Amino acid sequence: MSYVSVSQLTKSFGDNTVFENINFNIEKGEFITLLGPSGCGKSTLLRSLTGLDPLNNGEIWVNGENITNQTPQQRGIGMVFQSYALFPNMTVTENIAFGLKMKKIDAKTVEKEVNKVIELVDLNGKENRYPHQLSGGQRQRVALARALVVKPRILLLDEPLSALDAKIRKRLRQQIRDIQKELNLTTIFVTHDQEEAMIMSDRIFLMNQGEIVQQGSPEEIYTQPGNEFVAGFMGHYNLVDAPKAKQLFNIETEWKVAIRPESIYVKEEGRHYADHISTPKQGIIKNHQLLGNVIRYQVEVNDCSLTVDLLNRSSERLLAAGSTLDLLFNLNEIQPVRA
Repeated sequence: MSYVSVSQLTKSFGDNTVFENINFNIEKGEFITLLGPSGCGKSTLLRSLTGLDPLNNGEIWVNGENITNQTPQQRGIGMVFQSYALFPNMTVTENIAFGLKMKKIDAKTVEKEVNKVIELVDLNGKENRYPHQLSGGQRQRVALARALVVKPRILLLDEPLSALDAKIRKRLRQQIRDIQKELNLTTIFVTHDQEEAMIMSDRIFLMNQGEIVQQGSPEEIYTQPGNEFVAGFMGHYNLVDAPKAKQLFNIETEWKVAIRPESIYVKEEGRHYADHISTPKQGIIKNHQLLGNVIRYQVEVNDCSLTVDLLNRSSERLLAAGSTLDLLFNLNEIQPVRA
């Protein structure tokens, strides 16, 4: 049996059904990301797992125990919120120790456990500071430490990095992942950021309008989208309708087809291409975006607008709007996607 097993979860607020008949299993030590656009139900699902939002239907099992009707305090689940939710009148040490003191743990053990987790999240030297004296990243680490010190069976993270700037966000997400691996801690992480989900997750549960529309490894979700929504949400897939797919790729399909921008190449003179590479199609560049190591071109091919990503090897590679170029398509990486 899986470490976490969820079946038929349904949650409504009045006439508004947030999600219905949600089912999934998680193994011990897995890092799962609930990914999806704002309003798809992922944060409410997380709160339902903790018991903060009671369910209308369904069951939650953890390590063979039915916790569906348990109080949040009984479940052994730690949660870190986007807003940190720190006590402003308590120091770092006092904030972290709060959960242990509520459990009536003796003072010596509290001190020992708090010191261990302070070192784990790299807050040494900040023990006596108050939240207003800390940076956003430091406050988030205090919130993480407070959740970890009670040794939860499951750690839930509700968009904990979204309020931080990009540099701190990158450093902290790696730190969270390293700690999670070190502790072998079953973790469910909520985000609407595709890059974050791809980097951090063992598996991604992609949600839309209250449903998990696809679940799998980051590679599976990215390279094998199950429908148009997944293809449109993950990366910058080109979605080409059936008549254009026949015209451009000689593919017969009743669905649209999806092809990633990096699976489209510019023909290089004198180079031999394998059989799975299409014959060239001439395109006209409409515009480009410089994305650091990638140049993203918008190219018009037979009245079809395509996004093409090329590696930015030097400024000489920049092609001006109005330029023509021959595009080749990796036919092995074109797949039909249902609506």
